Amino acid sequence: MDLAFLTPLYDRPGPWASVYVDADRHRASTSEERTLESLAVQRALARAGADEATCHAVRMAVDELRHAGEPVGRAFFATGGEVVLDPPLSKAPPGTSVRWAALPHIAPLLDLAGPDPLCLVARVGRDGAALALWQDGLREAERHVPLRAADGWEHGAAELAEALARCRAGTGADLVVLVGDDAECAAVCERLPAEVRERALRAGSGAGGGRLDTELPRARAAHEAELFAAARLRGEEAAEGVPALVDAAREHRISQLLIRADGPDAHRPVWVGAEPDQVGVERDEPAVLGARDAVPARADDALLRCAAAAGAEAVSVAGADPATGPAGGLGALLRWDA
Repeated sequence: MDLAFLTPLYDRPGPWASVYVDADRHRASTSEERTLESLAVQRALARAGADEATCHAVRMAVDELRHAGEPVGRAFFATGGEVVLDPPLSKAPPGTSVRWAALPHIAPLLDLAGPDPLCLVARVGRDGAALALWQDGLREAERHVPLRAADGWEHGAAELAEALARCRAGTGADLVVLVGDDAECAAVCERLPAEVRERALRAGSGAGGGRLDTELPRARAAHEAELFAAARLRGEEAAEGVPALVDAAREHRISQLLIRADGPDAHRPVWVGAEPDQVGVERDEPAVLGARDAVPARADDALLRCAAAAGAEAVSVAGADPATGPAGGLGALLRWDA
């Protein structure tokens, strides 16, 4: 996810209200139920210590969802009596959540917001491949690439790889997804040009048309985790664990931040100052970096603030094998030209 749209959240000191609402459920409720939910959000923020003006602003914003036709969910980030950012969610959150903290709680957006990448899906077989464009769980276009049986499979795999490379160039697809027999998909993948092969991943061989909308997010997460694992093996191209990530963030070396929301490191407390790179594992570290006051924050939210300020990206690896992805649920691919 490109984090540039979060800039308004980091231009203000906070503290912040972060609220995630299932808009579909909210609209389907009765008028009385909607009013009670809005009041419940206001009261939860007040109990957490939010000021009256911010509580009221969030309550009014949640109440306005009854008039919205889209989206399925919405997040609200508010401070100083104003809702500063209210991004739509492409997936409904698992119920309404409310948080009042030093930093906005951004991490759930990685799983809930933003369009999915445009995927070129190839169902590979010995007789050819069915190519389809998928985005946001919907199939947008499809065509079949046939193979001549007389040419043999080795020639056929090269022909399919060439067709995939041409189609990706023509469509601008972010990812190439291979579906089918493992050996056949591997034969096509190894013949792809290097720049295409780097963005190619495997979905389950049994993934039918009705399952790709759920299979693709898992496959993407697994792919990102595998890229991280490969970088980790190469040495100094990856970091994991809160202390190492904090060091990389302060030096603006994070290229892509990887987050698994259920990882134990995601909610580990760190200390932050007013500026993004004023972050430390120990309370006195932000002061060394010029912070007047240090306050506790979640590690995932502090690192996301650093990543956004440095122009880095972030990606969720929820659903990926924990053994492949970053230990503790937080990791980063690093750059060395910061």
